[in-house]
Amino acid sequence: MKITIIVSVALTILVMAIAMLASLPGPREDSQQPDEPFEPPEPPALEELLPLGARADSDVTVRVLLGEDIWEMPMEMYLIGVVAAEMPASFEQHALMAQAVAARTDALHKMHVAPRPNHPDTDVCGDYQCCVAFFSDEALRERWGNDYVENITRIINAVTATDGVFLAFEGQPILAVFHASSAGRTETSGNVWVVDKPYLLSVESPETEDLVPGFVAAVTVPHSDFIETVLQNFPDAVFDGEETWITDIAYTESGRIAYITLGGVTVRGTVLRSMFGLRSTAVSIERTDSDIVFTTAGHGHGVGMSQHGANIFAKNGKTYREILLVYYAGVEFVELHTLI
Repeated sequence: MKITIIVSVALTILVMAIAMLASLPGPREDSQQPDEPFEPPEPPALEELLPLGARADSDVTVRVLLGEDIWEMPMEMYLIGVVAAEMPASFEQHALMAQAVAARTDALHKMHVAPRPNHPDTDVCGDYQCCVAFFSDEALRERWGNDYVENITRIINAVTATDGVFLAFEGQPILAVFHASSAGRTETSGNVWVVDKPYLLSVESPETEDLVPGFVAAVTVPHSDFIETVLQNFPDAVFDGEETWITDIAYTESGRIAYITLGGVTVRGTVLRSMFGLRSTAVSIERTDSDIVFTTAGHGHGVGMSQHGANIFAKNGKTYREILLVYYAGVEFVELHTLI
């Protein structure tokens, strides 16, 4: 009898449990299934990431030529695109801030001191060979992917933390040029562009092969290609004997080639760099049985702020203002409202 009662109770409990399970709601039809790939949410719009509050950069409109289109945008949006294009977002924050001030100064110099004749209807362009590089927000999202928010936040902070600050010499925004890396010293502007600027002098810069990736690079040119390239640019050159191919190398105070004689023709170091696609004019030359080997140090024209140098300085504790005062002589920091 007792066994019968126990079994009956157990059956009753089992039936009640089954009924309760049956009454529970099933999975929603719109719920994500385990086999569906996870799609991260779309990053917020760039404007949503900007800090609240009024800023001087927001009150200045910059006309930017991008391809064949003319864009008008606030200065701070332009600077975000420039800093992101010109310097790795992983660089030290004060290096990014120095880059932001240099880029702002460069834009103001073109707007108020020396408009670009290549595009008189706009202030700047996105071609680094004419002005400076610029990446649109769309391009940055594609370039950075999942790292977009982290990277763009670093860039935004660099721009907004230096809001409205630019470099001036005798009251005017300077030509705040910059380059990737120097070979121990920057270059005086007159050795590159003929005209000397009193604030663009040769100064020491901390880059070394150990600190800068790709600091040393080599370009190997077969003898026949070397002769052909020189003759294309200088038809009067003569290559009778190999001992006369390369002679009379003169160097600037920074250790870069100022002039070199190729086949009896004197050539500027900047022209040599352009002819053979060299990373800089800080170059040593070796002639082998079959080739001419150009070995360069640093990257770029060498004038103004070295970006890798700025990053090294920032790692060593220098602020963005201290960094800029290293690379631009006799300048002062000015607020943007003085030009508006």
